[in-house]
Amino acid sequence: MKTFYTSVVELRAHFPGRIQTHPYECGWADEAIFFVDLHDPEPGDVLVLRTQLSADGIRWLDEGGVIETNTSAFTRVGHFGGFLRLVGAAHRADGSETGATVSVRLALKG
Repeated sequence: MKTFYTSVVELRAHFPGRIQTHPYECGWADEAIFFVDLHDPEPGDVLVLRTQLSADGIRWLDEGGVIETNTSAFTRVGHFGGFLRLVGAAHRADGSETGATVSVRLALKG
């Protein structure tokens, strides 16, 4: 029987600039899904987040997964190290960075 666990990594957290979620240790899991919600975006705002993984929670590498949304989205991750997180930013329609309020949930199975 597999173990299943869902954690709230960020709950309506406001990021005034660059976004970096709390790292989450999940080396026991075989697969992970990040669920992301962008709260109260201005028209034209787009949230772009990259999945990163780490063996030690200190040094991070891009995994390749990218979320681009103006509402809600998810990304699946498999074959990762001990830690996962999301990094990125929200952008206005003209391409400039803007702040964002974000919720991130991480569903793990292993």
